[in-house]
Amino acid sequence: MKNLLSLTALLILFLIINTSAQVQSGTWSVKEGQAGYNLHTNQGERATTISVRFPTPFENKPKVALSVTQIDADKNANQRYNVEAISISRDGFTIKIRTWADSKVFSISGYWIAHE
Repeated sequence: MKNLLSLTALLILFLIINTSAQVQSGTWSVKEGQAGYNLHTNQGERATTISVRFPTPFENKPKVALSVTQIDADKNANQRYNVEAISISRDGFTIKIRTWADSKVFSISGYWIAHE
């Protein structure tokens, strides 16, 4: 009986902790033809940004993780890209995508997840 009460208390504590943690996620995508997109032109360092607004603001500044799920790049050059979350706040963040040298990225997309 004592073990059952301890297990129940642990389960309730686990549920309280898990439900208080806020997690939000979404997708992102940029491609040739969108305003300000330059990852497919010229040479040297080029960058574009995407603003993401959280559907519900966080109570505290969250941590943000990004993934890349698709990239369309020139087959005649190395595929160089960097994707990072910048300017993170309780309300949202900015995704900065960049490439450099002779790489040409025609489109790139992925997922984001934010958690406290």
